[in-house]
Amino acid sequence: MNREMPPKMASYVEMFRAMERSERINALIELGEKFREVPPSVAARPFPEDRRVPNCESEAFVFWEERPDGTLKFHFAVENPQGISARAAAVLLDRGLSGAPLEQVLAVPGDVMYEIFGRELSMGKNMGLTDLVNACKAAAASTLARRRGAETGEPKPSQSEPSAPPASAPDGH
Repeated sequence: MNREMPPKMASYVEMFRAMERSERINALIELGEKFREVPPSVAARPFPEDRRVPNCESEAFVFWEERPDGTLKFHFAVENPQGISARAAAVLLDRGLSGAPLEQVLAVPGDVMYEIFGRELSMGKNMGLTDLVNACKAAAASTLARRRGAETGEPKPSQSEPSAPPASAPDGH
């Protein structure tokens, strides 16, 4: 099993890590402007609470679709129109995780948002952005678990079970 994060995500981390603070801020603002909300064919308001990202001040939601190749396509909603950081993170996560092997999605480190946004990120904002990543990882984990259950004949997890992750652990993982 490959325990490295998806190459696209790794390239974003390296790109942002190499930027000066002001350049990084401008790049993230531009990225946030590229945000496209979850299409109505995937989810519509009011969004289900089990898709809400815990600790996210911007009221973000994560959705996903399974692709024929076994990967996931991630979609996001960010209800706070001022949620530029959440929107930028959503764009990065969609571009960096959609289409990646699920094992690679699970390998994304817990501090990846610090690496992208910089160490100046406030604790509150980091918690929300980390839980955005955790929601994507939870989607990958539940999809893998469901598939493994189908392969072994074990009962599948209920589709109605909440898919949002619990709040971040103190260590951010």
